[in-house]
Amino acid sequence: MDIEAIRGDITAERVDAIVNAANSSLLGGGGVDGAIHAAAGPELLAACRALRRTTLPDGLPVGAAVATGAGALPCRWVIHTVGPNAHRGQTDPALLRACFRNSLDEAARIGARTVAMPAVSAGVYGWDPAEVAREAVAAVRDRTGTDVELVRFVLFSDPVLAVFRAALDDPGR
Repeated sequence: MDIEAIRGDITAERVDAIVNAANSSLLGGGGVDGAIHAAAGPELLAACRALRRTTLPDGLPVGAAVATGAGALPCRWVIHTVGPNAHRGQTDPALLRACFRNSLDEAARIGARTVAMPAVSAGVYGWDPAEVAREAVAAVRDRTGTDVELVRFVLFSDPVLAVFRAALDDPGR
């Protein structure tokens, strides 16, 4: 599996699936979640509402992942995951790692070969971007036996890009 990190707009990525740093309601929010919902259009919200009516009536738990169609985005699927919120005391790195691990497992389940991921929980959820980078890279490297061929971390700023590149350069991760 190839793993890379770039600075960019995840909503413009031409990959099979993008990962959405969602909230548990799946009904849109701010940051990456809001940008993805805005770019995808009403089809994404409709798909998320359908999940809430059927398989996820209580919302998506922290660390879990679920796929929907992508609406107007240039990818085929959106994989939604809920990151832990450090401001609410959700500071266990295992929860953070689960977001990335379960997103990759969901990508493999639906047949996605190329996946773009954001820095889940590094924004308004208060996690240190360097810790997010370490956990994300470790989680992806733990899943190298899947059919996913490319994981591209698509990051929103140069400082966050720098910590992800540092984590990728660390062979111990």
